Amino acid sequence: MARPKSTPDKVSTPLPNFEESLQGLESIVEAMEHQHLALEELVSYYEKGSTLLNRCESILKSARSRIDLITLQHQDEIELDATVKSSNLPADEDDDEDNDIRLF
Repeated sequence: MARPKSTPDKVSTPLPNFEESLQGLESIVEAMEHQHLALEELVSYYEKGSTLLNRCESILKSARSRIDLITLQHQDEIELDATVKSSNLPADEDDDEDNDIRLF
């Protein structure tokens, strides 16, 4: 029995990073503003620009989430350090006097 021909997997191109996406978006805006383009070309540029804009926003959202997480972790470390330091401090003298037995 003959084996079915295997179709090559789609070659996945890596997604552009933020800088590449932003540069592409700026090029598209420049072309749309300063070139006399046919309507179909304008729509095509708009579509590509929209895709690049979504990519930039996605990268920024991800970066913001990472920064927020780092900030929260740092705040937790500071609070933990403060708790440890306060538990290592000697008790106030007033507290010791309240616990003393007094005869007079």
